[in-house]
Amino acid sequence: MKKIELLAPAKDLAKAKIAILYGADAVYIGGKYFSLRSRASNFTLEDIAETVAFAHERKRRVYVTCNIVFHDDDFFGLKEYLAALEEIGVDAIIISSLAVLKIAKEVAPRLECHMSTQLSICNSAAVSVLKNAGADRVVLAREMSIDEIKECTLNSTVETEAFIHGGMCSNYSGRCTLSNRMTLRDANRGGCAHSCRWKYFIYEGKEMVSDLNVLLSLSSKDLRASSYIEEMIKCGVASLKIEGRMKSEYYIAQVVKTYREMIDEVYEKGSITPERLAYYDSELTKAENRPSDDGFLSGDCDNTKHLYGINGEGVTHDYVAYVKNYDENRSLALIEVKNKFMVGDELEVFGPQMPNTVFKNTLMFDTEWKKTDSANKPTELLYIRLPFAVKNACMIRKVHKD
Repeated sequence: MKKIELLAPAKDLAKAKIAILYGADAVYIGGKYFSLRSRASNFTLEDIAETVAFAHERKRRVYVTCNIVFHDDDFFGLKEYLAALEEIGVDAIIISSLAVLKIAKEVAPRLECHMSTQLSICNSAAVSVLKNAGADRVVLAREMSIDEIKECTLNSTVETEAFIHGGMCSNYSGRCTLSNRMTLRDANRGGCAHSCRWKYFIYEGKEMVSDLNVLLSLSSKDLRASSYIEEMIKCGVASLKIEGRMKSEYYIAQVVKTYREMIDEVYEKGSITPERLAYYDSELTKAENRPSDDGFLSGDCDNTKHLYGINGEGVTHDYVAYVKNYDENRSLALIEVKNKFMVGDELEVFGPQMPNTVFKNTLMFDTEWKKTDSANKPTELLYIRLPFAVKNACMIRKVHKD
């Protein structure tokens, strides 16, 4: 049986490399055009080419999103762009239009065409229609239960892909018009203003009836499908997708690493015990700043379960440093500061293919070898004492004691 794919998002070239180093089998990225995340630091053709080279050298894959809802004036330059992606060696495009599917098969036939979740595909009959039209993979709607995903996958003759982690939409499969209505930014053509995440006052007539401490949010909790990974693997889903092209390098690293280890454990041991699942859930929590649940996978559509509820997300400062180099002879790591930490703090290193390791920060120097007790300037380079070897691209975070 072909091993299931772990698919990760990337906002820019640096994050694409992090996702691959931390265990993603493929990354999906957005170019300067035709992408639903126009506010992301989207990739030039040169960036895409570098990402493809980096990925293919490691036997990983690269998918480019061309998933806006196309209007007549959006097609200008599409054929040339798709041909350029094929020439670069991109493995697949993610699209939401049958017209784009037809064009891609004509001008760039080596590109796989993956049909976006924007199409709201919830049944195997629709998957079959798309396969007959030339689709190579169908990304299932996020509004499906695990039983529906199983049935759809088992009755389909083309690959299916399912979301397992990240943001959900208050509308159906992301097809939202709130942003258009409130800001004139078209959410379906790359301009989502995340209006559902704003905080609203409630009025009855002209009288405000809101609790000022608990303003209304239409936003959904984030998805976390950790308890369904084993079932998705065993029913034949081809790819497990993480959402988050606007997310930080720390988020990408932590989430990808955790799901990589979960998937590998299922293949190695056949299942994940409740104790191990609890561990993986605790690891995923370290990356989150919003509440999460299992979305629609359980089949429970109770709004009180899904809605975000009270006042918004908070920014965490647990991620404190990025490892740029390590000197084994002196047991010193050159790090780039991300958030404030001090000598005396208990910290944890995590990274690709290494166990999480806790240490006490006992010694720091600046680049002129002057001792310092405080790392409080983001992007500053410092040396810290590490009693064990680490690789480049490892990350350091604070340890929270229970």
